[in-house]
Amino acid sequence: MKIGILALGRPTFDIDYANEKLAIMLQKLEQTGHSLVGNKNLLFDENEAQQAIENLHQEQVDQVLLLQVTFTDASMTVVVSKSFSQPVSIWAIPEPRAGGRLRLNSFCGLNLASHALGLNSSQFSWIYSNPETTSVDELHALFNGERAAGRLLAKDIPSANDAGLKVAESLKGKRIGRIGNHPVGFDTSAYEKDSVLSLTGITVEAMPMDTLFEKARSTAPERVSDLRTQLDEQVDNTSELDQAQLDRSLRLKCGLDDLHQEKQLDAFAIRCWPETFTEYGGAVCGPAAMLGENKIPCACEADVYGSLTQMLLQEAADSPVFLTDLVDVDVEDNSAVIWHCGQAPVSMCDPEVKATGTVHTNRKQPLLYEFPLKPGQITFARLSKAHNNIALVIGSAEMLSRPMAYTGTSGVMRFERDSKTTLKDIIDSGLEHHFAITYGDHRSALVGAAGALNIPVLEI
Repeated sequence: MKIGILALGRPTFDIDYANEKLAIMLQKLEQTGHSLVGNKNLLFDENEAQQAIENLHQEQVDQVLLLQVTFTDASMTVVVSKSFSQPVSIWAIPEPRAGGRLRLNSFCGLNLASHALGLNSSQFSWIYSNPETTSVDELHALFNGERAAGRLLAKDIPSANDAGLKVAESLKGKRIGRIGNHPVGFDTSAYEKDSVLSLTGITVEAMPMDTLFEKARSTAPERVSDLRTQLDEQVDNTSELDQAQLDRSLRLKCGLDDLHQEKQLDAFAIRCWPETFTEYGGAVCGPAAMLGENKIPCACEADVYGSLTQMLLQEAADSPVFLTDLVDVDVEDNSAVIWHCGQAPVSMCDPEVKATGTVHTNRKQPLLYEFPLKPGQITFARLSKAHNNIALVIGSAEMLSRPMAYTGTSGVMRFERDSKTTLKDIIDSGLEHHFAITYGDHRSALVGAAGALNIPVLEI
């Protein structure tokens, strides 16, 4: 069999480490005995990828294998799926939970891809496996179609209950401020304003990034100083951060506060990168955590449905929520890691650990929080549009008392069901890469709210 190889990467991640992993992946593929053709180097931009696709067409390959070496958005994966009638597979890889930066974030790339391919009704096979330990038999199973993604859908609309009716009613008339457009290739963050309103009674007001930047820049120094004093009560290392960048980051919090008040907004969906770093010069992750602690949810990457999910879960729990990524699943340990740059509410910090302030691992600017999440039962949820069907996806897990897996705010958790089954369900369902968590078991209220909103439920 002739296998066409496309190795995907993004230069903001650890490329030296990515190339090491890529070399091992290629060695393992050589052991399958199949003929490998295509570009054996990481593809970073659209022009390179388009040329590589054309080369594979000329080779008349039997299958196409995407090596998801680092995180990438799903735009090129969708192009590949539409360019070939031959089967397409994706190999994503885990990385050690060593407490340092998330060097590859490969799983999140697979997660984005599964959602985007589901929206396009594109079939694919997948494997999430360490190249050092992946067997030849596992790769043969991948190419033989034994690891094809399924199509897991919610079926029934549940009955409403009193708690759910209260949650659903509380959403009506609320307002989300969407600041900036979602990044290209993030189909997970797409939304339709009228659909959100008819579904939940929530209005979305869109505004450009400059609206926030102008508010931040015009903030009085005294307000920034007061906010800095509050921050210094939470973390004790602010003097180690770049002070000008920290000032600009804190100003974003003040700007969001102003928009919250002036426009009567209840939540935000913010295009956080790259513009907050490249055009403004400070991270919005820490400010988002501060607002979240005050029960004003903030979704990054302009994810309106992520913000909506946070509002739904927050109303059910009456406690702060955290919109996060699933970045690793270890079937042998029966555990998974959730992570985001550094925007978890500080009340979620493990009480055995002191929260610190830090910088974005890729962009190197503050303010982000850094701490492991505290142990305890959590509920996770996502109002999903996977496979072009609205559903409320919910589940439960136990946050474990483990060392910090990656920089930023992260936690090691154990799903209520075994990790292997849950991982398969996540990919089969095409679940978005963001879901919301909070502590406690709030599934009954969420199921009842879904019933009141006429939304089917999928429990994973």
